[in-house]
Amino acid sequence: MNDWLEPGKDSFFQNIDGMRIHYKRTGEGYPVLLLHGSGSSQHCFDPITKILNSQKFQCIRVDLPGFGLTGPRPDRDYRIQTYASTLVKLMESIGHRNFFAVGNSLGGNIAWNLALDYPKAVYAIILINATGYPEKSIPQGLKLARNPFLRPLLRRWTPRSAIEKNLKSIVGSGSTIVTEEMVDRVFALMSRPGNRSAFVDFANTNQIDRSNEIHRISIPTLVLRSAHVDGQNFSRDIKHSKEVIHETGGHLLPEEDPVWVAKEIVRFLNPLFIGKHK
Repeated sequence: MNDWLEPGKDSFFQNIDGMRIHYKRTGEGYPVLLLHGSGSSQHCFDPITKILNSQKFQCIRVDLPGFGLTGPRPDRDYRIQTYASTLVKLMESIGHRNFFAVGNSLGGNIAWNLALDYPKAVYAIILINATGYPEKSIPQGLKLARNPFLRPLLRRWTPRSAIEKNLKSIVGSGSTIVTEEMVDRVFALMSRPGNRSAFVDFANTNQIDRSNEIHRISIPTLVLRSAHVDGQNFSRDIKHSKEVIHETGGHLLPEEDPVWVAKEIVRFLNPLFIGKHK
């Protein structure tokens, strides 16, 4: 049995919305909620977590509903606003009514929806190659899951080779992070009972386009963007946001260059953290 399929020493489960949500909680200090992308898991933030913990931030890494050890939602509701609602309930249940939110890809989409719908709960957001604009390119894995002829098959079987191909297509051209171990991890977690079907349900959820509301976000916002990842206009639409561009990275920046990402997060959050404790 792979370690990825077993809870770790820092693992916890919380009953929210009919699910046992899996999360890891490490470090001491102000809480930072870390939200992964579609087809991924909380493991993608492992290297960043170590750095943030060393800088006196507490990290809460969540396996989002439909992924990782959390598994599928019984109601099959994978709307972004539902994710946001569930996460606020989770954070309140573990004693955090206020927190910073960091999200990669899908996680970034959830983070900015948190900022729109729960501005009193979220002090600041960090968007890493976040989704949410309709012009953003769709990864091959999501395209396949939306194919009406492939959907029934993908609910029961996902080739490991397809996962490897998809991962290689979304990282930077010079990246070497897509190792056998990484592919094994993603494949093993996707193969857990219900997760394949949940991914298909997520991919085919009719998400509301809220991109015309992004300009209403007023909390501090850091945008971390890979130069070659399209469809991201957050720095244009969110007043007083800060954008930092990674010239060579792909979609999975937290794993491709965790030191760079963590450095930018700490640089952005430290003044805010100090401000909350004056």
